[in-house]
Amino acid sequence: MNMTARTSTAERLGRAFGRGWRAYACGERRVSNWLASKGVSQAGVDALLWVVKLAVLGVLLYVAFWFALVLLGVAAAGWATAANTSDDDEWPFTDLTELRKTPGYDPNLYNDTSHELYTDD
Repeated sequence: MNMTARTSTAERLGRAFGRGWRAYACGERRVSNWLASKGVSQAGVDALLWVVKLAVLGVLLYVAFWFALVLLGVAAAGWATAANTSDDDEWPFTDLTELRKTPGYDPNLYNDTSHELYTDD
């Protein structure tokens, strides 16, 4: 029996997300302290950080909107293409007897084992 504890993929992803969040919070705190050291009031620092966060959120929503619009266009084009296909474009020879009457018919190409010229290689 193996006694080593194995971390799951979900745990690894959670830890990576936690490290990223801590790095972001540390960076935000560092920027906040730097702005405060330059003479910006704490209310101004908080407002500036919120403006930056909302701007980033706006850009992400803008990109998501256009991505969704492109996906919708692709889906609509696929639906329109599927709706325009007709059953008239089928192979013209539906019956084997009609196919045998065509010039240059080779029973080996069609696996027509009942034809007299069929040869099994």
